[in-house]
Amino acid sequence: MAMRPHLQIDFVSDVSCPWCVIGLIALDQALLRLDDTITVDLTFQPFELNPKMPPEGEDVIEHLTQKYGGTEADMQRNRDMIKQRGAQLGFHFSMEKRARVYNTFDAHRLLHWAQRTGRQHALKHALFTAYFTDGCDVSSHAVLVASAIKAGLDGERAAQILLTNAYADEVRTSEKIFNDQGIHAVPAVIIDREHLISGGQPAELFEKALRRIAQAK
Repeated sequence: MAMRPHLQIDFVSDVSCPWCVIGLIALDQALLRLDDTITVDLTFQPFELNPKMPPEGEDVIEHLTQKYGGTEADMQRNRDMIKQRGAQLGFHFSMEKRARVYNTFDAHRLLHWAQRTGRQHALKHALFTAYFTDGCDVSSHAVLVASAIKAGLDGERAAQILLTNAYADEVRTSEKIFNDQGIHAVPAVIIDREHLISGGQPAELFEKALRRIAQAK
């Protein structure tokens, strides 16, 4: 019996990026469709949309207006589009609860730890739900520990990590690696460190690309 092609997928993203939610769920769906034909190592790599965000965060409307410009009507159309895309994929965006943008560095530290335990994927989903569905502060250690527990991780160990600088250097190193490779927007899905798919693409696009890359191997 022939061995199935193996793909390494690096999913570069931030916890506070709605298009990263859409991209991940679409990728998950594509991988389910290809479950019998390929094997995959999926690793979440850190990217901070707002690395200088203060601890208290910023009002989401003020932040987005200052960063991207546009009118409030433009932002509402964008929110409506994101909410609709999410609903099509089975994810609920509670845009009215997402009042602030927060610093996500500690979340990335926990994700780095979770990758070592095999629970990184579950934690990523738990963090997305905490922020975009429940409107929680994902810089809060209490929220991060609760998300870790929800993902099947050791809550006491998660709390200990957050009280130290554990994995800070590793996160910064990974951020620099992908930044140096030209990744300046997320989600960025990198397959076998050479094929790039950018943005919250549909599951069909991910499936087609992964199938083509796997067949070439």
